Amino acid sequence: VQLQASGGGLVQAGGSLRLSCAASGRTFSSHMMGWFRQAPGKEREFVAAISWSGAVNDYSDSAKGRFTISRDNDRNTVYLQMNSLKPEDTAVYYCAAGYYSGSWSDVNEYDYWGQGTQVTVSS
Repeated sequence: VQLQASGGGLVQAGGSLRLSCAASGRTFSSHMMGWFRQAPGKEREFVAAISWSGAVNDYSDSAKGRFTISRDNDRNTVYLQMNSLKPEDTAVYYCAAGYYSGSWSDVNEYDYWGQGTQVTVSS
C-alpha cells in the first residue's frame, strides 16, 4: 500500500481544513487507517483512526469533538476533517495503514506511512 497525503496549509485559529490520504493497492479496504501528527521537537502522536469498514473509529483527547475521520473504500481514500483549529494543532500530519491487533494509537500497529502534509494554524 502506498499513501499520499494532501490538504494541509495555513489557516487561522478557529478555521477548518480537510486532509485527504489517497492509497494505492487493492488491499486498502482491509486495512485500518490512522492519522498521526508530529510537531517540531516532539514525538509523533496519534490523532485518529478508523476501522477497515469505517464502522469503528477512535480519537485522541485533543481531537475529540473537533476532528472527524472517514473513509471511502471505493475511492481508496481516507479523510480527516479538522474544525476549530488551534495553534497547537500545528504539525506535519501523516496517514498510515495497518492491520488492527489491539491498538488504534500505537505507531507500531501501522505498516505503511504517507509522506506527511504540513498544517499550520496561526493565532
